[in-house]
Amino acid sequence: MESITEKENSRKGLLVQAGILAIAGVISRIIGLLYGSPLAAIIGDEGNGYYAAAYAIYTIVLLISSYSIPSAMSKIISSKLAIHEYRNAHKIFKCALNYVAVVGGVGSLIMFFGADILAAGRSATVLRFFAPTIFLFGFLGVLRGYFQAHRTMVPTSISQLIEQIFNAIVSISGALILTGMVGDAAEDKAKRAVYGAIGSALGTGAGVVVALIFMILVYRYNIPKLQKRLQKDTHPEMDTWMIYRLIFMIVTPFILSTFVYNLSTSLNSTLFSRILLHVKGMDESYVAYEYGIFARKAMVITNLPIALASAAASAMIPEVSTTLAKGNKDEAGATVSRVTRVILMISIPCAVGLFALAKPVVMILFPQRASLELASIFLMFLAITVVFYSLSTVTNAVLQGIGKVNAPVINAVIALVVQSVLLVILLVYTNLQGFALCIVTIIYSLAMCLLNNMVLKQHLQVINDFKKTYLFPIISSVVMGGVAFGIYQLFALIFRQFVGSEYFVNLFSTIVAVAVAVPVYFVVLIKSGGATEEDIKRFPKGAGIAGILKKMRIL
Repeated sequence: MESITEKENSRKGLLVQAGILAIAGVISRIIGLLYGSPLAAIIGDEGNGYYAAAYAIYTIVLLISSYSIPSAMSKIISSKLAIHEYRNAHKIFKCALNYVAVVGGVGSLIMFFGADILAAGRSATVLRFFAPTIFLFGFLGVLRGYFQAHRTMVPTSISQLIEQIFNAIVSISGALILTGMVGDAAEDKAKRAVYGAIGSALGTGAGVVVALIFMILVYRYNIPKLQKRLQKDTHPEMDTWMIYRLIFMIVTPFILSTFVYNLSTSLNSTLFSRILLHVKGMDESYVAYEYGIFARKAMVITNLPIALASAAASAMIPEVSTTLAKGNKDEAGATVSRVTRVILMISIPCAVGLFALAKPVVMILFPQRASLELASIFLMFLAITVVFYSLSTVTNAVLQGIGKVNAPVINAVIALVVQSVLLVILLVYTNLQGFALCIVTIIYSLAMCLLNNMVLKQHLQVINDFKKTYLFPIISSVVMGGVAFGIYQLFALIFRQFVGSEYFVNLFSTIVAVAVAVPVYFVVLIKSGGATEEDIKRFPKGAGIAGILKKMRIL
């Protein structure tokens, strides 16, 4: 009985740790969204475009060299810690540091000297300033993986927040200083945009440096405890080359999967820039301007609700894994069905809300008048991807949990090929430009969603009640969206009589609209039979939400 209790406590502990990491991820996204507004005001949409194009390439190089390290190291080291091989676990840790030093160093050199090949035009200049970060991030990744293997997500979570905070501070400061070095004349506009993007790139590096220093300090603090464990360990030491082989064998699948998942952004950026520059002969400043609006405004806004849905999925997926481990496929299928319902209860209203209040939301976060209309239309297009990407997050995790780890990767490759071919056709034969990016993003997210579900249904019997899973959340969200739009328009008229600033009129009207729309959504959803108290409690902080709904006599 004691062992069962210990296992249950261990499972709860893992859930708590996963929750901590998920919350840190959401907060980091919020910080990233908030600092993006003043940064866009400093460097402009053109500067945002250069930064976004360079960042897309940086992300791919980072994925190959360092980004998969935390998960891989956590898996390798935790397997040794589970059998109390502390010396081997520590030796793996030291070998991993050597591994990332070599791989990260090579990645940095390739990105610095090959920037003109990897990125188009002025984005290549910005890309070179990301090169040192590639080298440093590897060490940060190993340290994060080391502590995750010890089943503590707190150091990783804090380091993520520190990284994002310093990224924001240095990005804004660097952009201000560097753009201030350039004149305001019309001929200096492109140079000013590039300098601003470089300032933002320096912020990314600064965040990694400070986070790395923090993780080193945490590691040094834990050295006495580590040494006691090492002294007591009598297990035979692993061969060094065997460790490097093990690291390579474990890291490679992680790299392959994350590389494929994230390649679409980089590939879209490359195709968009090179086709419009070299095939259509368009001005580089305009290409960067439009890509900046798409990637650093509309896409950034949609990432936040997707992160919320991902956090909900992270908290619930262990329940699926535990059920599968017991061999109960029917219960696992039922659990996946419940998780899907909760994800749709979150993602559908988020998507409809972004569609209904696209312009007010963009105006709050990115109030630059010149690009307000275009950014709002892009956001309306991309709103639906919140639903598709949220569902893909769940199906990816479930497929990996049932041992079908290759299926999501294969599906991502298929979706990537389809969207890339379509993007080339749209860019070459139409004048859709930024709208083409929106269309292929929708196609990619939808394809991933459908392909994953097809594979999942071959291995698990997932029965979704059509009304409760799809119909009622959609109806409730549409009602909510209509109410939000109407309330916004009404209060905008009222506030204009008393408030002189259009920005604050928009801000106050949006706050009121959201404050009214959220309870309306829950009233329609619950009264229609689309959600029960048990469903609400499965939300992140669901018990608190259920308590509030009870006080409001909605639940």
